[in-house]
Amino acid sequence: MAVKFKAGINIAIKIPKNKYEKTVAFYRDILKLEVEEKPIDHPTVSRTFEVKFGNNIIWLDCVDNYTHSETWLQLTVPDVEEATKYLHSNGVETCDEIEELPENMHWIMDPAGTVFNVQKS
Repeated sequence: MAVKFKAGINIAIKIPKNKYEKTVAFYRDILKLEVEEKPIDHPTVSRTFEVKFGNNIIWLDCVDNYTHSETWLQLTVPDVEEATKYLHSNGVETCDEIEELPENMHWIMDPAGTVFNVQKS
């Protein structure tokens, strides 16, 4: 199987509520990056800010139930079902229970616990 993964443009940083305001201020006021709050209706993310980061977008997600921050990355593939079969054949299971997502996307983790969103390119 010739599955080709590519890095997506989205990077999500899941930030505990008690560190959220200072983190947003860091990107906006200290780094002087373009930061804009976006509306969100999500069961685990209470607020989100979009940060222009070169050719990428960092999403600063406020999560009430986290005790430390995590960085989640996006992977794109031409065929999600084929990529999922390939991952399974290599011992990588999906973990879609960690956060709600649209159909035809999956969450996976590397051995160190870094979360990746696999979606169609």
